[in-house]
Amino acid sequence: MKRINLVFILLISLLMFSCSSMNRSQKGAVIGAAGGGATGAVIGRAAGNTGLGAIIGATVGGVAGAVIGKQMDKQAAEMEREVPGAKIERVGEGIVVEFSGKVLFGFDKSDLTPEATNNLTSLIQILNKYPDTDIEIQGHTDNKGSDSYNQSLSERRAITVANYLVMNNIASPRINTKGLGESTPKYSNDTEDGRAQNRRVEFLITANEKMIEDARRQAESGN
Repeated sequence: MKRINLVFILLISLLMFSCSSMNRSQKGAVIGAAGGGATGAVIGRAAGNTGLGAIIGATVGGVAGAVIGKQMDKQAAEMEREVPGAKIERVGEGIVVEFSGKVLFGFDKSDLTPEATNNLTSLIQILNKYPDTDIEIQGHTDNKGSDSYNQSLSERRAITVANYLVMNNIASPRINTKGLGESTPKYSNDTEDGRAQNRRVEFLITANEKMIEDARRQAESGN
């Protein structure tokens, strides 16, 4: 099993390197042709980025995947313009939106700050314009404190953010929450700045079944 996973990781790396001249929508189509859900999870763990793995795991691929990628390009561009408090990253056929913990919460808190509600409201306005997406909200912490405490805090923060989205007309079936505690640092925990960035919440935005079916019909019709 490890050998197969390694082959897939090497394949994806080769494809991404060889496709450096492609735009992000085209890369999403290539990734989708090469990997599925299990492969995406493996790649995400290897890259230290669970968002990358989850989005690759949800990839459709092919022409339909390219159609989805173009729609995600448009949505991500709006987020970059309208949500200055977030880091926006296009990955394959999805989007990762990252808020640092200090933007959303006070230290060691799980209730939203006034600044947080302003940033989230800007994001919500865009999410409501594009209802055919699923949203996974992941809470993360740094490595200070016990594993169990950090796990609980990350879960509370993800749920707090999800509740705010639902209160502002994001349909609850679109949302899934996950607390990852200190298990998946994106930045170094050896510095205060790195730990601050690891205290983050990420939104993983992927196509729902309706968007996927619409994209497949569009691909088949050639429009």
